Amino acid sequence: MPNPYRGCCLCGGVKFEFDEFLPHVAHCHCSMCRKFHGAAYATYASVPRAKFRWIAGEHLLKGYTAGNGTTRTFCGHCGSSLMFFSPKAPEDVIEIALGTVDGTIPIQPDAHIFVAYGANWAVINDGLPQYTEGRDSAQVKQ
Repeated sequence: MPNPYRGCCLCGGVKFEFDEFLPHVAHCHCSMCRKFHGAAYATYASVPRAKFRWIAGEHLLKGYTAGNGTTRTFCGHCGSSLMFFSPKAPEDVIEIALGTVDGTIPIQPDAHIFVAYGANWAVINDGLPQYTEGRDSAQVKQ
């Protein structure tokens, strides 16, 4: 496994690295993630904040804080969605948009979350557990 893991935005102006993944990776179907990524869902991996570093382009970062307090960070030049911070999550954890990480990734998505808010045109058929909201909510399918 590479150490550190590295990633960047589409234009390459923002670059980051981190030393480890936390165990859970989820496909989030909430409306905010769908709109932030322009897709049926967004795939996020949890990373310890203390093991994350910006290595270039921090001045390009922009953020948007939604009404629920979640802040989404993106590149102000190319618009790539990079990560989010939720007030409901532990302060020492950040969620990285997994598609921005380069190279081999040693973990796989293990759940679909917020499926109650998913796009009606998106079909989920990968066999992963599905939760109406977060992992602590009702499970729709296993």
